[in-house]
Amino acid sequence: MDFSFSEEQQAAVEAAKAVFAGVTPDGVPSPALTAGAVADDFDRALWAKLADADLLSLLLDARYGGAGLDAIALCLVLRESAKVLARVPLLESSAAALAVQTYGGEELKAELLARAGRGEVVLTVAANGRTGHDGAELAVTARREGDAWVLDGVQTAVPWAYNADFVVVPALSTGSGRAVLALVPRGHEGAVPAEQVSTTGERLGELRLDSVRLAARDVIDADGAWESLRDLLATGTCALALGLGEGVLGMTSEYTSKREQFGFPVATFQAVAVQAADRYIDLRAMEATLWQAAWRISSRAGGALPASGDIAMAKIWASEGVRRVVQTAQHLHGGFGADTDYPLHRYHAWAKHLELSLGPAAAHEETLGDLLAAHALG
Repeated sequence: MDFSFSEEQQAAVEAAKAVFAGVTPDGVPSPALTAGAVADDFDRALWAKLADADLLSLLLDARYGGAGLDAIALCLVLRESAKVLARVPLLESSAAALAVQTYGGEELKAELLARAGRGEVVLTVAANGRTGHDGAELAVTARREGDAWVLDGVQTAVPWAYNADFVVVPALSTGSGRAVLALVPRGHEGAVPAEQVSTTGERLGELRLDSVRLAARDVIDADGAWESLRDLLATGTCALALGLGEGVLGMTSEYTSKREQFGFPVATFQAVAVQAADRYIDLRAMEATLWQAAWRISSRAGGALPASGDIAMAKIWASEGVRRVVQTAQHLHGGFGADTDYPLHRYHAWAKHLELSLGPAAAHEETLGDLLAAHALG
């Protein structure tokens, strides 16, 4: 496999490293010491820096002020963001904007995309459904009434629901039986959020939709729109898990190289080295499956299985791998790893959130099993 990146993709990485260089993981109160949400909003100052560096418009066409890059470039940037636990809706807003660009009407594109690329409009996605395990499109129904759509249902654990200007809500059309994407403005009549708090300490929203009426232009009913958006969100989540895991393994390597027992750095002990090596293998497997998935959705290349098979494999490794990485890091740090003045416990909390986001490993194992049963290999 050739995982070399283009000059444009590498330039995006360098820009991301420059922006995230000044970010510290403990910029908000610790979730371990906070009863509610750690903050009321995401990091707006960092968001502005991302906009100034043209990192919010990576996937947008040039006519909307974007660079026209692909999912691989976005994943490279997300990987860097997770190393410092950047508190921004970069994945959700970028993926939603791409869905609007690819499947939305011209009026909707003209209104949203350039502003989203400049950071003036923030988008998020209700991708967890009612339980976090069933398909998100099954949690809400959408019916057509003349020139409008009417939505009813509940979407849980919506990231940045209180702060985004629009929530992209997948819903099942009662007419066609396929998923549509509805762009619900913040504060829209009938769309009421109820506060939830993630393991990361971030404020989520349970979004209740009670006869929410939207103009037809604000609903994307193109075939495949939700599936494409969901695939990018899942792949981006894998990139976040990889970046977080790499950051944690780096912290662990530094700590064990300095921490001494019996006059020697603990990193020189065989038991410590073997555990670290196992986690390095996890990260390399997470990386290989991530780039395979990102390449499939970027190139639309064919394969023995649909691209969803590669995405499922990447999410299985991301969910299980990131969990093992942070658990080993906690073990090798000893009691120091649980110190709330040290950032490792934050990474552990974020890892648990990423492990379960868009379905845990078991859910994707079921998806992969169904695909293998339906497609003859060899």
